[in-house]
Amino acid sequence: MTTRSTRRTTAARSRLAAVGAIVVTGALILTGCGDQTKDSSGSSSAGSAPLADKLPAQIRDKGVIRVGSDIAYAPVEFKDKSGNVVGIDPDLGAALGKQLGVTFKFENGTFDALLTGLRSNRYDIAMSAMTDNKSRQEGIDPETSKKVGEGVDFVDYLTAGVSIYTRKGDTKSITTWADLCGKKLAVQRGTVSEDMAKAEAKKCPSGKTIALQAFDDNQQADTRLRSGGADAVSADFPVAAYAVKTSGGGKDFQIVGEQVEAAPYGIAVGKSSTQLRDALQAAMNAVIKNGEYQKILEKWGAQDGAVKESVINGGK
Repeated sequence: MTTRSTRRTTAARSRLAAVGAIVVTGALILTGCGDQTKDSSGSSSAGSAPLADKLPAQIRDKGVIRVGSDIAYAPVEFKDKSGNVVGIDPDLGAALGKQLGVTFKFENGTFDALLTGLRSNRYDIAMSAMTDNKSRQEGIDPETSKKVGEGVDFVDYLTAGVSIYTRKGDTKSITTWADLCGKKLAVQRGTVSEDMAKAEAKKCPSGKTIALQAFDDNQQADTRLRSGGADAVSADFPVAAYAVKTSGGGKDFQIVGEQVEAAPYGIAVGKSSTQLRDALQAAMNAVIKNGEYQKILEKWGAQDGAVKESVINGGK
């Protein structure tokens, strides 16, 4: 939930069809893809998993893949009222686990620290609505163009754009990114939305800028908008659509303008973990082929972002 990433702010309009209206009723009903923080995730034993032999031996023997994730980005990953970790990524993790014979254990962390946790071996992978782009692949800070760490590889699995939303009936005449000049924008720290806002602020007319407010998670950004402390929030389209549908029973927010900068979400894997990367890609393609992938996306209203095949490092 950072599209969370840095992309080139060419302002090219996404050709993606808008993700269908998020269906809330029934969406939070737990299935076999339920609480991924527990070992009882429903994933198969290695003996019955068709792709278990593709995993590195140490992970196969351990039976667990540690997943770094910012679990506050509904509907991609979040906690339901019972505290269970639910959403697109946890459900996909459970489906991948059945193919690989391991449990995907989601561990909560702030989004902008996930790649650091991956590099330090705190996590085996990062799966958190993370946009695959060249900056992350190469370990480059998009703002300074300086090397900040080892890059990562991505196993791509979904496509999403970025949207802006405001309080319902109080759009402040915002319909495009250029309209944010002179306005207060709330975002999640480390996301593409933050990077796009910084780039757009440099284009603002003299005497105007974008008053950017960056928070640890998108829920905090929503709270700031709801209270009137911000004029708008920017987030990935699936997240924006979910917030508009659910906050205040659909009475709090509205999306303004079109989503832009469509790019792939990817599972981040260390550059040296090529065997794990390739196993994940094989499992994702198996889940796409057997139909589980489509059912999961339809459950969470994200089917318009579906891909036909998982690729490695497809982001630009």
